[in-house]
Amino acid sequence: MKVGRSINRNTDAGDMRAILNSPYFLWALLCVPAVPMTAGALSGNPNAFHQLLHPTGEFAARFMIIAMMATPLMMALPGWRGPRWMVRNRRYFGVAAFAYALAHTVFYLIDVGIAGALDQATKLSIWTGWLAFLVFVPLAITSNNKAVRVMGPAWKRLQRWVYGAAILTLIHWAALHDWGGVGPAMVHFGPLAALSIWRAWATRTRRTAA
Repeated sequence: MKVGRSINRNTDAGDMRAILNSPYFLWALLCVPAVPMTAGALSGNPNAFHQLLHPTGEFAARFMIIAMMATPLMMALPGWRGPRWMVRNRRYFGVAAFAYALAHTVFYLIDVGIAGALDQATKLSIWTGWLAFLVFVPLAITSNNKAVRVMGPAWKRLQRWVYGAAILTLIHWAALHDWGGVGPAMVHFGPLAALSIWRAWATRTRRTAA
């Protein structure tokens, strides 16, 4: 009986790992926040698109931060499976970040209109958001295995633009509402900044020791 139970437990654990490692499960998980957003957009509420600006932008930033934290977390916690899973799936998080950023941009244009967007384009809190989105576009387009093979070393150089997009996103978020978004922005970006500084220090230390 004990052997049978052990086999069942191992089988169940294997099935659970297969589910967690499935890209379909991850995509379903990444789409969960979009479900109430879609319902809100289709509700007929005249203020729906304005109300969706914050959650779409916030989830775009969150998924971008998760993708960027994967490598430094794996370096800091080499024995933990979580960061390794994040590294394997960071492209999914990056593409999800772009999808929510795209929704954020579309909802903004619907909310204020083309004329309103042009009128606000010179504001720091707006043009930084536009520039961050434009940086996101080539990163999302090349987030596939074919692009990695075709571009070679240039692929990694292009993907490093995400740091610029992160800084622009931080400024965009913090500058909204007369810099009233500083606190929430730092809550999200603070851990990423700390890990990035640690990663740079650790990498430099290893190179010096070598």
